[in-house]
Amino acid sequence: SLVEKQVSVLRERNVEMRHKLNKLTGNARDNDKIHEKTSELVLQLIDANSIKQLHKVFVDGMAASFGVDHASMVLYGEPDSIAGCRVETRERAESEIGSLFRGSKAVCGTLRKEELNFLFPQAGDTGSAALVPLTGSEQPGLVAVGSADAGRYHSDVGTLFLSHIANVIVRILPRLKALEH
Repeated sequence: SLVEKQVSVLRERNVEMRHKLNKLTGNARDNDKIHEKTSELVLQLIDANSIKQLHKVFVDGMAASFGVDHASMVLYGEPDSIAGCRVETRERAESEIGSLFRGSKAVCGTLRKEELNFLFPQAGDTGSAALVPLTGSEQPGLVAVGSADAGRYHSDVGTLFLSHIANVIVRILPRLKALEH
């Protein structure tokens, strides 16, 4: 009968809605955990007393808290000008990974071997990454996280938390540069 058919359709929709609600709830829980880890890392970054320590906190924190295969913070300047932190000329970075820069936006995707090896020298031949330029009144560098899995970081992956961490680093760098000069 028509009523039975309508009840059956409503039950199917109810099941679909429950699945969607469960998925949204799971995503909310995941985001809450990521937010907690991000907050902890931000506090550790704020406590850094040198650029070397800031670099170490970022790289170690991304690996320990977020389980990334690779993490990199590259500052622009004269190579070896800051002890304990990777510094490259902006020109070299643009020649190696220039295709990844699209304004001041975060970029995710599968990388060519050369791009991967520039960002993560120990990475190997295949992988993917999320890359966020450090932007502010100047563009002092970039941060990146990577995976040996070529499909891990793709255009649908959100970069909100990594972008937030990058913004915090941008605000901390001038204070640390002033302390070191």
